[in-house]
Amino acid sequence: MIKNNVRRLSAAAGLAVGLLAVGSLASVAAFAGTDASDTRHDTEIFQLIAKQTQAEAIDHGKKGLSLGDERTVFEDVYRDGKKIGDHSVVCTYVHLAPDALQCVGTFSLPDGQINAQALLHLPAGPSIDIPINGGSGAYGTAHGYVHTVPAGETERHLTFHVTR
Repeated sequence: MIKNNVRRLSAAAGLAVGLLAVGSLASVAAFAGTDASDTRHDTEIFQLIAKQTQAEAIDHGKKGLSLGDERTVFEDVYRDGKKIGDHSVVCTYVHLAPDALQCVGTFSLPDGQINAQALLHLPAGPSIDIPINGGSGAYGTAHGYVHTVPAGETERHLTFHVTR
C-alpha cells in the first residue's frame, strides 16, 4: 500500500513539477479588466520539457502514509534539447482518503525564478493547470499558469502562460 501511495504521489508531484523555464514561443497582448484604469500586460506562451533527476518520499510522524508526509522532486528543464534551468517542488499530504497534496515549486532560469503553487487532488487528471504566484528577476511580477502533461514516469511537457 505504501509503495502504491508513493507511486501515486510521484505521479502527482511530477505533474506539479511542470512549472517553467525561458524562451518565448509566442507573445500576445492581453488587457486586465475593462475600466479606464486598465494597464496592458504582455503574456508569453512557451513550451518546455522537464526531466526528473531526483525524487524522494519522506515519511514524517506515523509510520506509513500520514498527514504531513512529503515528496520532493528535482528536475532539469529543457528547450529544444538544451538544458536551460532546473525546477524543484515539495508536496505535502494535507488530506487522506481522498488524498490531497499542497505543492510548491520554483523554476530557476537564466533571467530569474518563477514560483508556482497548487492543491492537487488524487488521482490526478491527465493534465493539470498550476497557478504561477510570482518570481524574481525578469519574472518579478509574473502570474498566469503552467499547463503540465505527463510524458512517461519522469518527463513532463509544460506550456507556460506567463503574464508580467
